[in-house]
Amino acid sequence: MKASVLDKVKILAESAKYDVSCSSSGTTRQNKAGGVGNTVGGMGVCHSFAEDGRCISLLKIMLTNHCIYDCAYCVNRRSNDRPRATLSVTELVDLTMEFYRRNYIEGLFLSSGVVRSADYTMERMVRVIKDLRQVHRFNGYIHMKSIPGASRELVNEAGLYADRLSVNVEIPKEESLRHLAPEKDFRSVFQPMRYIQQGVLESNEERKKYRHAPRFAPAGQSTQVIVGATPETDKDILFLSSALYKRPTMRRVYYSGYVSVNDYDTRLPALKQPPLVRENRLYQADWLMRFYQFRVDEIVDDRFPDLDLEVDPKLAWALRHPEQFPIDVNRADYEMLLRVPGIGVKSAKLIVVSRRYSRLGFYQLKKIGVVMKKAKYFITCHELPTKTVHELSPQTVRGLLVPRPKKREDERQLKLLFTDDE
Repeated sequence: MKASVLDKVKILAESAKYDVSCSSSGTTRQNKAGGVGNTVGGMGVCHSFAEDGRCISLLKIMLTNHCIYDCAYCVNRRSNDRPRATLSVTELVDLTMEFYRRNYIEGLFLSSGVVRSADYTMERMVRVIKDLRQVHRFNGYIHMKSIPGASRELVNEAGLYADRLSVNVEIPKEESLRHLAPEKDFRSVFQPMRYIQQGVLESNEERKKYRHAPRFAPAGQSTQVIVGATPETDKDILFLSSALYKRPTMRRVYYSGYVSVNDYDTRLPALKQPPLVRENRLYQADWLMRFYQFRVDEIVDDRFPDLDLEVDPKLAWALRHPEQFPIDVNRADYEMLLRVPGIGVKSAKLIVVSRRYSRLGFYQLKKIGVVMKKAKYFITCHELPTKTVHELSPQTVRGLLVPRPKKREDERQLKLLFTDDE
């Protein structure tokens, strides 16, 4: 690799690290005779997971970190004085193939700043993935970020070569987006999303008629929301996510805790560290919506617009609704089992199957995989002597499950001691 290209890679891989919306699940593109790479099969390399759970490596890089936009929250904003670089189409294609042949990567995650116009940038990105597929016959996983405001023709062409396309929403409400990124609006973001959705649905219909019709973005689309840069509540974020999941091609909404990269901009909050706990709670709530049959208004509402940072969303819901518990695991239906803290999808299915043959008790549930430390307060079963949430009260159960950290208490006492001495 030439020194000049290596210097560009260092800059562009560093610039791409704040985009978290990488995932390779949902596609089964396989190698073919005479080709290289397989979707299931160092610097700028991120780890993602295939649909079957295997970890794969992606080259995560930007085509360029030059940008015509001046978004307050972006490290690559136009007004920032930082090293800039641009890879040519040939350089990026050769780089991807070299990394693959050296077994550094198994796929590509490609994004870019916007130069000249959305269509100009999008056209160059499409050329990269088109050359990989058609010239080098690369069959590895490709995730490409569609540029907001790109034309339908370019989005349609990108979908023929990429496994997944994504467009970042970034900010949950349009008024906040206009405040931090005056040159952007929701229309430029949601229009390419609609193009991707239409392309996937049309492709699916065509493949019903013609077996070998080309697939369009077989892994669907994803998006990313920045958490903590604006005053929106978790309720605002989760209602947006719920609306996006109603679209048939939306696979994942990623949540990225705001990293203070432009602390000189007074429009942004002064955070000492990213809100990682809040980000984690949003992912847990997202999981409840997608796999546990929870509605958004059950997780957050006007009374509780933000997620509890001390306990996970399912436990928080259970503590707010003690009237629903305890449930008898030997009789309760599958949907209600999913609502018990400590019981996951796999455990709930095993309970439904196992109780056909014998009554389940404490040790059987533990062997199945139920987290009894949590679940014991919300269930009744054979040989379970623990008092339930109904007998102990939600506050008591919360205190038992979320003990005050001893270290913090000691620090508080020490601080009070020194304050009294003064």
